[in-house]
Amino acid sequence: MSYRSRITRTLGLAVLITAALAPLAAAHHGWSWAEAEQIQLNGTVVKVQVAPPHPWLDVKTAEDEVWRVELANPAQTQRAGFIEGSAKPGDTITATGNRSQDASEKRMKAVQIEVNGKTYTLYPERIR
Repeated sequence: MSYRSRITRTLGLAVLITAALAPLAAAHHGWSWAEAEQIQLNGTVVKVQVAPPHPWLDVKTAEDEVWRVELANPAQTQRAGFIEGSAKPGDTITATGNRSQDASEKRMKAVQIEVNGKTYTLYPERIR
């Protein structure tokens, strides 16, 4: 096989892989998995992850349920003022956002969170 044929084949394969993975990335980063109606979740922070691909908090509610509260991408989350140390286990939180369409999942995408009285607006255009 010639060098040019190998390059063409490799590029073709890369295009196919990219095309196959694009819908998965869009689904993960979009809002299609979430309900349109917003909810408010109150609880206590159990765990915090600020690193990519998406910062998140695990929040324990009064009903002893642990919810995954996903924040915006790292840059957007930081622009909202939420950085490493903004929340820690034991802090009280109110999260406003859209819960998963799958009712068995305790998961939401936050548009705004309040931690110990300080508000972080992640998606101002989505607040209702």
